[in-house]
Formats: sequence, C-alpha cells, structure tokens
Amino acid sequence: MSDPLWAPWRMDYLLGPKGGECIFCAFPARDTHREDLVLTVTPHAFVVLNRYPFTAGHLLVVPRRHVADLAELTGEEADALFGLVRLTVARLREAMSPHGFNVGFNLGKAAGAGIAEHLHAHVVPRWDGDTNFMPVLADVRVMPEHLDATWQRLSPHFAKAGS
Repeated sequence: MSDPLWAPWRMDYLLGPKGGECIFCAFPARDTHREDLVLTVTPHAFVVLNRYPFTAGHLLVVPRRHVADLAELTGEEADALFGLVRLTVARLREAMSPHGFNVGFNLGKAAGAGIAEHLHAHVVPRWDGDTNFMPVLADVRVMPEHLDATWQRLSPHFAKAGS
C-alpha cells in the first residue's frame, strides 16, 4: 500500500496514562457524564460509550461497585447489571436499527479485558456487511460515526432509563 491508513484515536489509547483512579468507579460519581460519554446511571450500574470502539454504538454496561468477576456481584447487582444489558440492547435496537449484537464479558487480562479489575459487559451493535478488509490488512477500523455524534444519537434513548 502506498497511502497510509490513519487511526489517530489509537494513539490516545496507546500512550494514555495507565493505572491511577479506576475510570469506571469515577464516571458515575462525576457531573461530567457528557464528557465521559456516560449515557445513563442507575443505583447499581451505568452505561457508557466505549472510547475505543469496535463499531459505532459500542457500549459498556458497568456495575458501580468495583469488582473484577461475575461471582463477586451480589444477586441484586447481577440482576441490575443484566437488566441494564437487556435495556441497552433494546435502546440500541431502537436508536440504530442493527441487524444483530455481540454481547459479552472479557474476564481477566488474558481474555482481552482492557480494564480487568472492573467488570464490564460489551454490547456491540452489528449490521449485515459491516465487516471489511481494513482490520485484517491494516489493523485499522473504519468508524462510520464520530463518538460525539453517537452519544447525541443515543442520549435521548437512555434518558428514559432513569439517569
């Protein structure tokens, strides 16, 4: 290939500070939900856009308590977390009309968790034909929408969730 393929958002992730305060503990307590890309906060969990998404609308559903594994959740926390995962799928379906979803957890660093010490579910909307050659050939993802536009699109749908 003679022309470079740019993914400038990756450098923020690669060079960004590691360690320090857990962002998942900090986000729901701050008044900066818009800046943090938080869509809704409930007593036991919250929904936030993934700042380094696989596709537009890639959301994280996160328990508010700092736990690393599903087994550490209380029954009430597990019910709240999975209830919010269900609501997240419904809101994404309503707002973005995807053809399918990937929903899952990366438990532990070896499983691919970027923030292994604070459990979180990934909810990734998918569309027929949304895969392409870019990740395979160039380790670059083509994002069809900027994070700010995705937040603006989804925010009204999550306002109904009781933040």
